[in-house]
Amino acid sequence: MIAFTATEQAMPIEVTYHSFELAPDTPVEYEGSEIEFLMNHRGVSAEQARAMIDRVVGIALAAGLHYDYDALQHTNTIKAHQLLHYATERGLQLEMKERLLSAYFVEGRHIGRIEDLADLASEIGLDWDDVVRSLSEDEYLNAVRADMAQARAYGINGVPFFVVDDRYGISGAHPPEVFTEVLTRAASDRAGQSA
Repeated sequence: MIAFTATEQAMPIEVTYHSFELAPDTPVEYEGSEIEFLMNHRGVSAEQARAMIDRVVGIALAAGLHYDYDALQHTNTIKAHQLLHYATERGLQLEMKERLLSAYFVEGRHIGRIEDLADLASEIGLDWDDVVRSLSEDEYLNAVRADMAQARAYGINGVPFFVVDDRYGISGAHPPEVFTEVLTRAASDRAGQSA
């Protein structure tokens, strides 16, 4: 739990990550590069795909992240989303989310195969065998589908997307001031409701 302190009174904020598959039709063992994927999936040219990647890499770099799209192994992420739900149930959602993103974008690790995901989960203290069991049984598949249904209900069609108090939506990457404004408005709304 973190606190939002831009208002007179600190307001606790709970951050919860939800599943959103950008390309659910991607095979687990995708054979092409990220540029080829964007060309085929988005219908853009190689130059446009490179520009899209360069933009994302630049945004990440500004935040201190070193994305390596040349090493990235594009894959179907349904099992990774299920693993995130598994970790959430065990109080390790943030740690698992961070580990998955670093493995995928920075280290070029595969995050579509069960055993590879179990390896990543064990690195944050989760039981390798139980992760394999859970992912093999699709234990959290319905939770992923519920997240996707909620995203559709909100009209979400891309990430990142932030929902604040089920009332405000922020689509895309924005500077901190945008979040401060929305959180201040949400805090004001809550103060008005309790008055």
